[in-house]
This record gives sequence, structure tokens and C-alpha cells, in this order.
Amino acid sequence: MTMMTQAVNRQLPGDADWWRGAVIYQIYPRSFQDTNGDGIGDLTGITRRLDYVAGLGVDAIWISPFFTSPMKDFGYDVSDYRDVDPMFGTLADFDALVTRAHELGLRVMIDLVLSHTSDQHPWFQESRTGRKGEKADWYVWADPRPDGTVPNNWLSVFGGSAWAWHGGRMQYYLHNFLSSQPDLNFHNPDVQAALLDVARFWLERGVDGFRLDTINFYFHDRLLRDNPALPAEARNDSIAPLVNPYNWQDHLYSKNQPENIEFLKKFRRLMDSYGAAAVGEVGDAQRGLEIMGEYTSGNDRMQMCYSFDFLARERLRAADVAAIFARLEETVPDAWPCWAYSNHDMPRHISRWQLSDEAAKTYLTLLMCLRGSVCLYQGEELGLSEADIGFDDLQDPYGKEFWPEFKGRDGCRTPMVWQRDNGTGGFTSGKPWLPVPADHLARAVDAAEGAEDGLLQHYRKMLAFRRAHPVLAKGAQSAMRAEGDVLCFERSHEGQRLFVAVNLSAQAATVNVRGAVDLGPWGAAILVGE
Repeated sequence: MTMMTQAVNRQLPGDADWWRGAVIYQIYPRSFQDTNGDGIGDLTGITRRLDYVAGLGVDAIWISPFFTSPMKDFGYDVSDYRDVDPMFGTLADFDALVTRAHELGLRVMIDLVLSHTSDQHPWFQESRTGRKGEKADWYVWADPRPDGTVPNNWLSVFGGSAWAWHGGRMQYYLHNFLSSQPDLNFHNPDVQAALLDVARFWLERGVDGFRLDTINFYFHDRLLRDNPALPAEARNDSIAPLVNPYNWQDHLYSKNQPENIEFLKKFRRLMDSYGAAAVGEVGDAQRGLEIMGEYTSGNDRMQMCYSFDFLARERLRAADVAAIFARLEETVPDAWPCWAYSNHDMPRHISRWQLSDEAAKTYLTLLMCLRGSVCLYQGEELGLSEADIGFDDLQDPYGKEFWPEFKGRDGCRTPMVWQRDNGTGGFTSGKPWLPVPADHLARAVDAAEGAEDGLLQHYRKMLAFRRAHPVLAKGAQSAMRAEGDVLCFERSHEGQRLFVAVNLSAQAATVNVRGAVDLGPWGAAILVGE
């Protein structure tokens, strides 16, 4: 049951283009701070730690889902869009969080999961009752083939067919993820209107924007055409692990449909009326960069999107970054990307790329100098590694499905560590929902505070540098030049120019940037020009 409290309209005032070049800190609420001893983080815990987040120098926070949910996919299966799950607190707790964030100058973005709901959502409960009724067409239902098999060959990101049988309707329903996450039918205008009302509800409560989950999954092909096969050489594991046959299809018809653009325009008009902004997650292994560009072109779609190019399994090298920006410039030059190395779905980049602290500093320096906005994931500023979670402690259904070849997403979701001399890192007084790795304790916040040349202080310094130089947030960017492992480019804005050279290797190098510049291992140079 949704408990209503007094709604407020109090977005943080200021620059309407605040999102352009913003640095956004992602908080995974289950793992940030527990205040009631149940081993699960909560909204009050986030509020308690906001001073730390503001002290990093970020512009906004993105909070992963905290809505009412059966938690089959840890909040990405919503059963009530307008309430807080009791494990996280109440709407009053959320209002207090927004108030405190705004007092600290932080904008608040929340994670909206619009492509699907939980099968326990009242909408689906009504839709499943029969083929007639107000919400009969709110989800994607389809008749079986004459032999009773599924309507087409579409596959689920989480494994197996994307179709589940429902005997009550004698039809299949579409689920791009778990079978308990039925897909909404965006071809129905009533569904679109209902979801826009959900966004309006949270805008009225004072949120400054949204992270939009799986933004390219909203619409499906009306004709339910089969996806074509994808050549083996084109497969990669940026969206799903290679052991998942989802990678064997070119998903032309199960997502990325052209009708999505008009819905995004509606969503943008709503946000503009509140001065809000959104960053969309584009989940596509073949055309992610181009879709990101398409969804952010002009001023009437999404403000920002991110693709999975910087979430790559292999370490990004200078030539890789230069090629990504060259593709972006060639296809959609006015697109606005949001870059991230880590998030709640991917192994932490410290481990993926086997980075030392010095290397991690250099990659952060690069990130702070790029055209676009930035998402940081909680704990990366401490250099937290990917945790090795045993099967008995595993929570993620994705990992359980493909174990042991793929161990799921729990390794990047372990609790934030605040205190080194505490078995749970100061996260909880109870048993944490995921174990706290022993090697994380040495990197706890109180330990990092005392390291003047440590990674945490480097994050603060580079965030302060970016804020002090608007050219890095809003400026144009020249074509990139990769000389071996060194990446060179320029940023310019309102008469100011910065020349950037970043050495993405452990070998010293010399490059020509307004003269010869010597770069040590993992060295970087930022030169001010006119």
C-alpha cells in the first residue's frame, strides 16, 4: 500500500544545463550504509553519509532503485513505483535525504526502471486475468505458435527464452530479463501516460533527474519478427557473459525500435518543465555508441546516455579511447555521452583492468578531462577491487544461473567500507547481506583519509580541478591523437584552452604538446593555453 506524505516541488535551482559535464556519484543503497542493523543499507544511511559524498566534489548522486519490490532482482523489479520498500525506509526518509542533499549542493537522481515491472505489480496482476479489461494490453502478450512453442526466437539477457507461459490467458508474455520481470507494452499510450505520471510523482518530491534503466528496451517490434543470428566474430560480453547464448543474436527486433524516440521526447518535455535531466543506460553490444548518439542528439531527447564502451572487459588503451571518440564524432557529433568505468552490473575496473593505484589515478585524470558527463561508482575512489563471492554467499540470480563460468554481479555490490578496524567496515552492526572482503578493510574511508598521496585524495583533487575549469565540463574537444600509449587532445571554451596528454602505460614517454613533454609511467600533463 502506498503511503502518501506531503509532496514538494523543490529541485535545486541554478544552471539549467547543470547536467552538462556533471560528475554523478552512484549509490547502491543496499550496500552504502545500514542504520538499523538488518545488514541492508537504507535511505537514512545515505543521508548520514552525504557529507562525505559532497566532500568528494561531485555534482549529483544517482541512487539505484529503492522502490517497493519483491527483490528478485534487488529492486529492478518494481511492484510499486510510488513508494519506498520498507527495507530502505519511508517516503519521509526519502524527503529528508533530498533536503539534506540540496543543503549540501548535491542534486538527486533516482533510478527509474520503466521497461518492465515485477510480476507482483498490480498492473500485471490485472493484466494476467484475461484478454479483456483495462490493462489487458499493458504488457507484451502473444499467442503461441501452432505447436505451442514460443512466439519467436527472442532470448532473455538472464538466460533462456524471453517468453514465459501463462495458463490463465493461454498466452506467452515477454520478459527481457527474469521471468518475474514482465515487459510493459509501450505501444499502448496508456502505459506511456502512466509511466510519465510516475516520473512526475518523483519530480514533485524534488528529484533533479533520473537514471533510466535499459532505455533502449522500451519498445519491441510489433510484428514479433525473429532476431537474426550474429556472426561468432561479432559477439562480445559487454551486455551478457559469453556463456549466455543471448550473445548469439543480433537484437534488431527485441529492442532499439524507432518508436522509442517519440516517447523520449515526451519524457524530455516533462523533465524540462522541472529543470530536471536524465542519463539513459544503452544496453547494446553492437550499436551502443550510435544509439547513445541518436538518443541524445538535439535538445528534445535525453540529455545524456552511456553505452558500454568504457565498461569493456579489456583495459582501455589510448588507441581505444581515440577510436571511440572518432566514431562518436563521425556518427553523431552533437551527442552528449556520460562516461563510467564501473557500476553495479560490471566487475570493478580496478580488477577488470588490473590497475595499480597509480594507474587508477591516471585513468581518473583522463575521465575528468573528457568531453561528456561522468558517473563514478561508490568505492572506486577507495580503489576497491572486485570481491570473490562464494556460491554459498551468492545472492544474484544471474550468477546462480551461469555459475561457475559467470559468477554474477555480487562482486561489485559488496558493502562500502567506512572503518578499517571493524569487521563489517562500519557498514552495519548486524550481518551484512553480502560479506565484506578482508582486503577492503585496509582501504576503508578512515584509512584513506590519512593517505595524502592516496587515491581518495586524487579523486578530490581532480574533481576540484574539473570544477575550477569549466572548459572541462562544457568545452569542445579536439580530435584525439594516440601516440603509442599516450593520448593527446585539447579542450576549449570561451577563450580558454587546455592541452591534455595522458600516458596509459607503465613506461615513460615523450610527446609533443606545445613542445616536448616528458611523461613518467602513468603520467599526465594538463597545460593551460590561450
